[in-house]
Amino acid sequence: MERVRWNSRVIFMFAAIGSAVGLGNVWRFPYLAGKYGGGAFLIPYISMLLILGIPLLIMEFAIGQRMQLGASGSFGKIKHMLSSIGFGAVLCGFVVVSYYAVIMAWSLLYLKFSFNLEWGSQTAKFFSNNVLCLSEGPSAAGQVITGILGALVIVWILIYFSIWKGIKSVSKVVTFTMPLPIILLIVLGIRGASLPGAIDGIMYYIRPNWLALKDPEVWSAAMSQIFFTLSLAFGIMIAYASYQHHTSDIAKNAVITSIANSCISIVAGFAVFATLGYMSTRQGIPLGELAASGPSLAFIVFPEALSLLPMAPLFSGLFFLMLITLGIDSAFSLVEAVTTVVSDRYPHLRREDLSLYVCIFGFLSGIVFTTASGLYYLGIVDHFITNYGLVFVGLLEAVAVGWIYGAEKLRSYINEVSDIKIGRWWSFLIKYLIPVLLMVLLYTSLKRDIKVPYENYPSHIIWIFGWGMLAFVAVASYLFAHLSRPPKKK
Repeated sequence: MERVRWNSRVIFMFAAIGSAVGLGNVWRFPYLAGKYGGGAFLIPYISMLLILGIPLLIMEFAIGQRMQLGASGSFGKIKHMLSSIGFGAVLCGFVVVSYYAVIMAWSLLYLKFSFNLEWGSQTAKFFSNNVLCLSEGPSAAGQVITGILGALVIVWILIYFSIWKGIKSVSKVVTFTMPLPIILLIVLGIRGASLPGAIDGIMYYIRPNWLALKDPEVWSAAMSQIFFTLSLAFGIMIAYASYQHHTSDIAKNAVITSIANSCISIVAGFAVFATLGYMSTRQGIPLGELAASGPSLAFIVFPEALSLLPMAPLFSGLFFLMLITLGIDSAFSLVEAVTTVVSDRYPHLRREDLSLYVCIFGFLSGIVFTTASGLYYLGIVDHFITNYGLVFVGLLEAVAVGWIYGAEKLRSYINEVSDIKIGRWWSFLIKYLIPVLLMVLLYTSLKRDIKVPYENYPSHIIWIFGWGMLAFVAVASYLFAHLSRPPKKK
């Protein structure tokens, strides 16, 4: 069968950028910049973009486009048992989307709350008590929170109808969901910049602290952010590239996707810190304290800041609509990576049915994160999957391409179809430097977690939701490759 193609290169770029640009661009990048040296953080960030991000994205685009298969099939073409790498990638992505959809469900609830600013002045208490109904700790699971569960159903319905016909439906959806959040982000940024105290927030964001560059943790944080924000090692970019024609320009697509993603992160930082500067001025809260709030920025700090604005319901609604549209592209791309792998393996299955099965299973997998202890479980799973699962998959991908398939062989193909020619430096990065950097990242994460258990949670909870989840991904990936091995010829 002829493989389905993207309607145009622009639509492919929209899909790739939409997958890369997600919720982390709004809260994680500004948080890291504020914590790790302000404007100085751009040095390790851009360095890691050039050394790690763009080369790996070129590699994933190239392997998907060359093999014309999803992540598992692409690596399986190199050597059958390497299909476990691709399956591990999409399985990690599936775990991520199971809780990522829950965060989107929170955003959907907050969109509803925006009309009347229901969170009031005690935003932290509202988020913990009214929205999450948070239990005392991860050991006390508690009941499922019906409000979150209902919102989660809506989120998965949106995801399903985004991917139910494969890239045919994805192509239509991304024409709306990719540009809209960027437009909303610019509107919020302009509004924030006009507020009293905004310049103080912006200066806090861009003022460089050069001493921070001496801290290895800063470079590790930049490496981690680049790796996660470009959707590397999820199998997404391999799947999307597999629907490109063999002769599509790989290098230029990767460069445009990477730069667009980073520019949106930087613009998001201006919008966030302008608003935080206003809040700091109004309430006398130090900017450093607000900037260090991390993921709670979206559901605790920003609702409070937005409620201080003139026309607060309007701008609150725009903010949470932006989060939903940012999240949906990333969410359905994670699901599409899974359905591509299964569809490649079982092409007789109707895409509508396959998408439905995957979405139902994703919804059921995410119910645990809608319980009163869901926030604790979410944090543990996210920590272990992103710091170990994805990084290890990325390491295996680089080794498989660099040493087994041949970095120079893939580089020759990339240069055949690309206007931007890449030199032998790319092969050196894929074979040597990137594996070393990823091993260092794994080592520093493991050293930190051995020294201090994640959030000092009980060891049995960490073993179940952390190490246990990683073990499940590893075993399932191996079994997938082993059991799908073609029979030996007699």
